[in-house]
Amino acid sequence: MKISKIYKNSLAEELELQVGDNILKINNKKPRDLIEWSFLFADEEIELLVEHSTGEREIIAFEKDIDEELGAEFESAVDKIKTCKNHCVFCFVDMIAPNMRQTLNIKDDDYRLSFLYGNFITLTNLTDADFDRIKNFHLSPLYISIHSMNPEVRAKMLRTPLAGKVQTQLDKLENCGVEYHTQIVLCPNLNDGAELDFTISEIMKRRPFAQSLAIVPVGITKYRRDKFPLTQFDREGAAKVIAQVEKFQKQSRTKTGKTFVYLGDEFYFLAGKKIPPAKYYDDFPQIENGIGMTRNFIEEFFLERQEAEGKRQEKNLKIDVICGTSISVVLKNLAEEEMRRNKNLDVRILPVVNEFFGERINVSGLLTGGDILNTLKKNNRPCDKILIPKTALRSGTETFLDDVTVDDLRKIFPAKFQAILTGGEFLQALQ
Repeated sequence: MKISKIYKNSLAEELELQVGDNILKINNKKPRDLIEWSFLFADEEIELLVEHSTGEREIIAFEKDIDEELGAEFESAVDKIKTCKNHCVFCFVDMIAPNMRQTLNIKDDDYRLSFLYGNFITLTNLTDADFDRIKNFHLSPLYISIHSMNPEVRAKMLRTPLAGKVQTQLDKLENCGVEYHTQIVLCPNLNDGAELDFTISEIMKRRPFAQSLAIVPVGITKYRRDKFPLTQFDREGAAKVIAQVEKFQKQSRTKTGKTFVYLGDEFYFLAGKKIPPAKYYDDFPQIENGIGMTRNFIEEFFLERQEAEGKRQEKNLKIDVICGTSISVVLKNLAEEEMRRNKNLDVRILPVVNEFFGERINVSGLLTGGDILNTLKKNNRPCDKILIPKTALRSGTETFLDDVTVDDLRKIFPAKFQAILTGGEFLQALQ
């Protein structure tokens, strides 16, 4: 396992490990992945076989506290990613533009990444050995793409007969004591309507093993070439889904005090309805899946404002805010709220139409540098800051999906560029 980052004042730094060092064995065992590493590293007496970037190998032996971590990150959490063998009719990876970097075309279906990072898996690629490992290491919770509990519909959507075994596979996980979060990619005239009622009912019966259910609308880019007929929700369709799901939400809150089944923000944006209050999302169990992200953003904004009460912008400040078209109204309302308090503040929201993937793709996380550049050119004005969504950048970098960088934008626009993620960061950037 090759080290990609060393934390300051960490055990790794104390041991004089370096970025690029490859840990081959721990206590004479080769870890297959980060899961196995964590179990092996839990011992108090550790012996590492390290191969340095020079090719030299060294054994480092030491003692540590039982809960003490190494303080390093690795290039990969697994030896080899288990890829998806399905051909889902709605697969977004299959709709990626041609000639983009290879990492964007990886379709993982790896239970280890599900446990470690919340990646969704279909269960269709699990072997008996995988189930045994899930049981032995008690890898819980997992994140599972359900889409439909009707075996025929699910097999049709995933294009594999293995998908029809979902009920048996969930039974198997539950027998191992594994809890799981679930999701549905909802497609008009395929798994909606009565099919959605059935799927929600079946998943709710599986509580408490089933921890939550997220429903997100299918997204279609202009690069989709699949012949399977697939459409997206319109305003009326989104409103119907909201009304349909609200019945289950009320039922669940009455019975358990929790909503359990949550809708993606896009449904509310499409229907022109307000984002639900924070209590609707309970403890935001699927925030990493984008469920409740807008409400969480708003809550963080006002929490930050309470802490900054009395603070005023004393000098004139002009700020442009780049965002996807779906969240633009929310950001505009927050910006106007702040401008009423700070008269020296001039904030302009610039929603970017996604020409790269297609206009129906309206989330900030899929904006490209090229589309942002074109929007700024059309709306150019002298300003102090330009805020961009951090979700549009590759993790840990300043590179957009189309490999345009923030530096490329800086060469054209002299304003300070600042990437923001949370509502608190948004408010701080306006000050």
